[in-house]
Amino acid sequence: MNTITSVFGTNVFSDSVMRERLPNETYKQLQRTIKQGKHLDNTVANVVANAMKDWAIEKGATHFTHWFQPMTGITAEKHDSFITPIEDGRVILEFSGKELIQGEPDASSFPSGGLRATFEARGYTAWDPTSYAFIKGKTLCIPTAFCSYGGEALDKKTPLLRSMEAISKQAVRVLKLFGDGDVTSVKTTVGPEQEYFLVEREMFDKRPDLIYTGRTLFGAKPPKGQELDDHYFGTIKTRVAEFMEDLNEELWKLGVLAKTEHNEVAPAQHELAPIFTTTNIATDHNQLTMELMQRIAKRHNLVCLLHEKPFAGVNGSGKHNNWSISTNTGKNLLDPGDTPHENAQFLLFLCAVIKAVDDYQDLLRISVASAGNDHRLGANEAPPAIVSMFLGTELTEILDSIEKDEQYGTREKELWKVGVHILPRFPKDATDRNRTSPFAFTGNKFEFRMLGSSDSISGANIVLNTAVAESLRQFADVLEQSEDFNETLHDLIRDTIKEHKRIIFNGNGYDDQWIAEAERRGLLNLKTTPDCLPYFVKEKNIQLFKTHKVFTETEIRARYEILLENYSKILNIEAVTMLDMANKDLLPAYSAYTKQLSETVVAKKAAVPDADCSYEEERIRMISGLCGSMYQRAKDLEEVLMKLTHMECDELAKAQYYRTEVFGAMNELRIVADEIEGVMDRKFYPYPNYGDLLFGVR
Repeated sequence: MNTITSVFGTNVFSDSVMRERLPNETYKQLQRTIKQGKHLDNTVANVVANAMKDWAIEKGATHFTHWFQPMTGITAEKHDSFITPIEDGRVILEFSGKELIQGEPDASSFPSGGLRATFEARGYTAWDPTSYAFIKGKTLCIPTAFCSYGGEALDKKTPLLRSMEAISKQAVRVLKLFGDGDVTSVKTTVGPEQEYFLVEREMFDKRPDLIYTGRTLFGAKPPKGQELDDHYFGTIKTRVAEFMEDLNEELWKLGVLAKTEHNEVAPAQHELAPIFTTTNIATDHNQLTMELMQRIAKRHNLVCLLHEKPFAGVNGSGKHNNWSISTNTGKNLLDPGDTPHENAQFLLFLCAVIKAVDDYQDLLRISVASAGNDHRLGANEAPPAIVSMFLGTELTEILDSIEKDEQYGTREKELWKVGVHILPRFPKDATDRNRTSPFAFTGNKFEFRMLGSSDSISGANIVLNTAVAESLRQFADVLEQSEDFNETLHDLIRDTIKEHKRIIFNGNGYDDQWIAEAERRGLLNLKTTPDCLPYFVKEKNIQLFKTHKVFTETEIRARYEILLENYSKILNIEAVTMLDMANKDLLPAYSAYTKQLSETVVAKKAAVPDADCSYEEERIRMISGLCGSMYQRAKDLEEVLMKLTHMECDELAKAQYYRTEVFGAMNELRIVADEIEGVMDRKFYPYPNYGDLLFGVR
């Protein structure tokens, strides 16, 4: 492997590459566009495009693409070569500023929630110069936004960029009131931890459920799971380490700050975590990370599973969104410093986040809602579906003292005493790490832990950015009108704590008593995707996004329809796959096993009339009864699905039907099938079982 410093960013048209290859004035104009949003004229765009093309061709690229993020949750790209024909039958290689700035992919076949009719095909991609172009394979990839002919956002990048502008605008207003005039912009930064599973490709290829849905729809628990806690942070197996090594190198080439890797809780589960970067770039990088994980796994005859719950009975996979706010002068606005009780600016921004999470807990829950993530949330392996905040003892005590207008007694840093003289003593952190909290303060950032492993991080960060922007807007409106800034600031912090302290919970989120306590506090417990999605189109939430120009009402309602449709489609695919597996593979396999048992009974009695056949007869009786039950439950699932063909209802009612009736029938079918698997001869089971999948990589 090459050294990290020699490969890092080699496939990125980065700032250093631009500085080297662009004329000085062109570089300055491009920087004004990136940092200040200034218009980029065609002359400058042509120079940038030509330099970008020459650099890409030197790297072996033959094509370019506008790389965008439609509302499918994955990325999209249409490749065009650099070739242009000339009169003598030869070609030259060209790439214009117009091609760099704007593309025109077909918009009709992407999810639009009614924004586009099928016959209205035109859509546009627009270059996002704040995210560097990069080379993937032999293609120059240009990160772009994606919008309809009418200008509506059809992607996940456009509203994210809007939300970043919104929080920057409001944060700068507040900072100027503190006398910080040097700050011209504020950016949110994110470091998303990515969990995933690795399984043998040969075994994956024999599981229709994994192929079609990304999760196992059938499967009995193996004798061993995660109960010994021996996989977590354990020694990384050789093949997995080789995969991680290749993954790191490819990510580093693309400028992705891959930092931490380790085994996770469940067998075959792992995690990769990057260093923080600007939210827009972090989102692009996380999409690339997921794509490369899946591609590079295949090189090692492995398959990377990004589904939130690929295996029942062991932990699923999430994505922890570590979020903070920083100024263009390099200050982290969520860093409490050594004396947070005296840091009024930090306390105000902390209160802005507290207020945002409380006011828009429904939107935060919606931002992580999916059919896959419904399996995790509240399952004692991920945060519960109730949104709350963990602040830790010190910050909570500070807020309590402010609320009561009491003097805060400064805590001295307590030293850990580990009991071994050779080891150094070190100061304890002010906060623990509450693994059950959905939204936890962890030193100088918040860790939003509810995201599913396959999610784009854009949705959660759009909500976070916009909700905090609204808190800051309200704070700035009050403070700008104040005659006594310090007194108004004190009252504003105190009143915010009083009004929103219900969202703060430092205890065990897995405790059943918390559910009752949360209900008493008036917090929402939206357990499933159909439960929470209607809140998306509540008037207060529509108004939030409209106020900060992140979404229009039309764009909100379109996304609401897309999320509902997607939920129903996923459950339909899972249900049809279950029926296909049950009818074509499992029931025939179970019948074949009972046939062999029956033939064994006949053969034994023919040879020895009084032979003991109790094992075979009992198994025949048991499996025959369970097969009959399974067949009936498969028919029940078919009937539940058939009813949908005659139902006239909206997308919400359809999603609710899938959640209650279809999902319920699927669970009933699985229970019986898994029970049979537990008592049958392994050689008759038509698929690799859980033991094969979870412990197959050696």
